[in-house]
Amino acid sequence: MRLPLLESEVILELGEAETAADLLRANPDLAELDRAGEGGVTRVLEGVLTAPLPKETTGFVNESAGQPLFEQALLAASELVQVDGFPAPLSGDDLKTALRLAYSEGQPHLLGVMRRLPGTTASIDLQALLFYAKRLSRHQSQAQELIQAVQPQPAPAPRVLVAVQAERGWRRSQVSLAVAHRPQPLALVILQPKQEANRRVVVISHGLWDEPASFEGWAQWLAARGYTVLLPVHQGSDLVQQQAMLSGDQPPPPAEELRHRPLDVTAVLDAVAKGDLLPGAQLNTEAVAMVGHSWGATTTLQLAGLRTTDDKLTARCQDPRDPDRNLSWVLQCSWLTSASDASLGDPRIRAAVVVSPPLRLLFDAGSGSELTARVLLVSGTRDWLVPSGPEAVAPLRQGELLANGHRLVLASGGGHFNLRGPASSEPPVLAPLIEAWINQQLQPDASFRFDSGDWGNDHIPLADVTPQL
Repeated sequence: MRLPLLESEVILELGEAETAADLLRANPDLAELDRAGEGGVTRVLEGVLTAPLPKETTGFVNESAGQPLFEQALLAASELVQVDGFPAPLSGDDLKTALRLAYSEGQPHLLGVMRRLPGTTASIDLQALLFYAKRLSRHQSQAQELIQAVQPQPAPAPRVLVAVQAERGWRRSQVSLAVAHRPQPLALVILQPKQEANRRVVVISHGLWDEPASFEGWAQWLAARGYTVLLPVHQGSDLVQQQAMLSGDQPPPPAEELRHRPLDVTAVLDAVAKGDLLPGAQLNTEAVAMVGHSWGATTTLQLAGLRTTDDKLTARCQDPRDPDRNLSWVLQCSWLTSASDASLGDPRIRAAVVVSPPLRLLFDAGSGSELTARVLLVSGTRDWLVPSGPEAVAPLRQGELLANGHRLVLASGGGHFNLRGPASSEPPVLAPLIEAWINQQLQPDASFRFDSGDWGNDHIPLADVTPQL
C-alpha cells in the first residue's frame, strides 16, 4: 500500500496465512503496530480480510462477469489497485475464478480471494486517489465559478408554493402495460388532476437503480396544477433489478437497456394516444413534456432527438486517466455495443427537463439541431457522480449539443441525489423550476413561466448561467 503523503509503503505478506493471527506472525511490523494499538490491527484484519464474504457474493460476481457495466467498474478500479505480474487489468472472469478457488479450498473471505488472484503482488496506490480528487475538484470548479457570478433566482411567492392539494389535488393509480420489447408488462404510476386538467402530459423517467417514488413530489406538484403525469418503471435498471443483482440473481443492466428505456416511454405514449391507457381523458399526446434524472435524463435527451453514437465511447472509454473522465463514464462506457442503435427520438416530446444527465460520450455533437424539444439542463455544483464541468458546462459552452434556446441552470450545493423529488411536506427543490419551464413550452399563456423567474429555492440556490457560457 503506497502512501504518498507519508512517502512510504506498507507491505503485507500473505504467505499461507489463513487468520489474522497468521498474518501478524508473518508481518512483524504489523504485529508491533497491533500491540501499540491494543489489538486494533487484529480487529481490522478480522473484519476486512478474514471475515466470511456475504453469501450473495458468488452469485453477484458470476452474473456480473463479462457484463459491460461491471467490467468498466473494474477498469476504473485498476488505477487504484494494480496486480503486478499480470499483463492486463483484472477482468470479471479473473475475479470469478479466484472466488471459486477460494470457496473450494475453504477460504471464503477476501484474504482467500486475494491469494488466488493471478500475478505476484497487488499494489494499492493511494496516489491515484489524490489524482481522482484533484480531477473531480477541477470538474466542479467550472460550475462553482459560473454560479458565483450570477444572481440566484428568488424562491416563488407563498401563493405559488401552496401545494393546493386541498383545493384541486390529484388521483394516484398504478397500472401495467404489455409492451413488445420486454418480457414482463411495464409497471406505471399515474397521477391525474382531480379538476382543472389542462390535458397536457408529462412523463418522468427515473435513473439507474431508482424508482418512481423518488419523483412523486414532482408529479404531485405538476398534477395539482393540471398536468397528467406518467412515471414508468424501467424494469431492466430499476431498484428491484438492483436488489436482484446484489443478491446474485441477475447481472447488471445490459447495454440493451439504453434502447429499452426510450421504448418504454414511446409505448406509454402510444397507449395513451390509442385510448388503451387513460381512455376518455382526452389528453394531448402531440406535444408532451418529459423530465428525467440521471440515466432517466439521458433517456429524455434520446427521446428529445439527440442522436447517439459510439465514436467517443470507442475512442475514450479505455483511458482511466482521460482528463474528462468521471464516475458517470462507468455507466456511459457500458453502453458501447448499443450506442449506434439507440437514436430513438420521439417528435411528440416538445419540452424537456434533464437533471444530472450522463451525456458527454454518448451523443453526436452535431445532432443538437435535430432536437424536437426545448431542453432545460439542471446540474448540481457538488455532484460527484455526474460532475457539472464535463457533463453540463462543457457541452453547452462548446456548443457541442445544446444551443439555440436551451438553458443551463446550476444548483449551488446540489448533489446527485438531493435534487430528486420524493413526496414530502415540503415542495421539492426543483418542482417550481420544472413547472415554470414546462409552462413556457406547452402553456405559453401561463403566468408562471421560466422567463418570469421566481422559481428558485432558499436552501439550494438556483441560477440560470446560460448567458455566462
